[in-house]
This record gives sequence, C-alpha cells and structure tokens, in this order.
Amino acid sequence: MFFHCELVILILALTLGGQVHTGKIIGGHEAVPHSRPYMALVERHMQDGTKKLCGGFILNEDFVMTAAHCQGLSYNVLLGVHNMRNSDEVQNISVAQSFPRKDFNATNFKNDIMLLKLTSKAKFNNVAPIALAGQGDGSLPKSCMVSGWGVTDEKETYMSLKLMEVDVTLIDKKECAEDNLYCSEGRIGPNSGDSGGPLVCEDGKAYGVVSNIFKPKSGGPQIHCYAKIPDKKSWIDLTMTNA
Repeated sequence: MFFHCELVILILALTLGGQVHTGKIIGGHEAVPHSRPYMALVERHMQDGTKKLCGGFILNEDFVMTAAHCQGLSYNVLLGVHNMRNSDEVQNISVAQSFPRKDFNATNFKNDIMLLKLTSKAKFNNVAPIALAGQGDGSLPKSCMVSGWGVTDEKETYMSLKLMEVDVTLIDKKECAEDNLYCSEGRIGPNSGDSGGPLVCEDGKAYGVVSNIFKPKSGGPQIHCYAKIPDKKSWIDLTMTNA
C-alpha cells in the first residue's frame, strides 16, 4: 500500500491542539532526502475520531519503535517519507499489535518506549533499519542528532512537510540519570510533534526515543528528555522474539 493524498491534506490541516508533550525540530535544517532511511511517520487513530502523528524508527522488517505516550486505538506506519507531498515509493503499513512498556508513567514519562508490530513486512528499498545501542554502550555519548516532521517555529502549529534534523549535545545531569534518561538543554532540539523519533549518536546507533520537555523549577533552560534505549535492550529483544 502506498501513501495517498488524504494524508497530505490531513497534515496540512493538522494543528497540535490539546496537550502535546514533544516534537518540533527547532533550530535545525532539512535532512538530505532519504539520508535517514530508518525514519517512520506514525499515524495514530484516536478514540475521538481524530488522527495524530508521531515519529518512529525501523528496527527490522517487522517492528517500528516509537514513544509510549504516542498510543492510539490503531496505527498506520509510513516508511520512506521525506517530502509529504511526494508519495513515490512510500509504504503505508497498518499495525497488528502495540507493545508499550508496562511501567510507562504518563505523568512523568518514565520508560516512554513502545514497539509496533507491522501487519506486513517492510520492504528495504529506500528504507532500512537502525541498530540500537546496547548495555555495552552505556557511557554518555555527547554529539547526537534527532529528526522529525514536527513544527519548525514556536509560533506555528503546522507540521513540517519535509523531514528536518538538528544536532544536540547530551548533558550529564543528576536528575536525568536518576530517571534513566538522556537529556539535552536549550531552545534548539525536538519539541511538540517529533515524539517517538530516535536520538542517534556518533556511532550511528539509536540511543534514545524523543520523549518530553520540561523547565526546571529552579529556572534555567528547558530540558529535552529522551527515553534511554541501552537499559531496555533486553526487553526490546525479548518482546520482538515472543511476538
């Protein structure tokens, strides 16, 4: 199945109403087309009949990873998207089953990871999986990158038609380590609309999942949080094997 014009209309009309926790690429630039072949666009069908979007990324031909707070009644996953106005070679695959972390906390966003099992296998033509960081990659990487189709300006509410990306530098912050998160800080980075996208670091592996942002009570710059993948690697492997 392929990407149809209805989704373009949906995205052009989509506003980020309600409570949105993560996702727009702020201060970034357009990615080179198909240079991030692991990227997925997750269309969520909500209980009130609306459709909302999250990012995601391909683990293998059967599974896509996203954030647990991107849950919906059902899902479609779009692979091979760069410019949403171009439907060439885009795969539109429905989701057979979702596996959010059972210990996901919707209040503080701990363990904000979810696996989506596809109803049919992804075809690796212009798309490809990304390797995940394992427990042996537990040291704090510094230079990383996030990408997504979220809003690109705080004053706007429309999704970007093209895949955007931005470099972020992870910080060694006590609160983040205690909550098992990677963090970056400042205005530049993901925000409302890129939830579920990957945090990709120097070795090309996905280390985290775009989760949420908060402003410290003590003041200072806002903190971007990413659910930590290395500590969840065993659960990820076991879930995919059992599914």
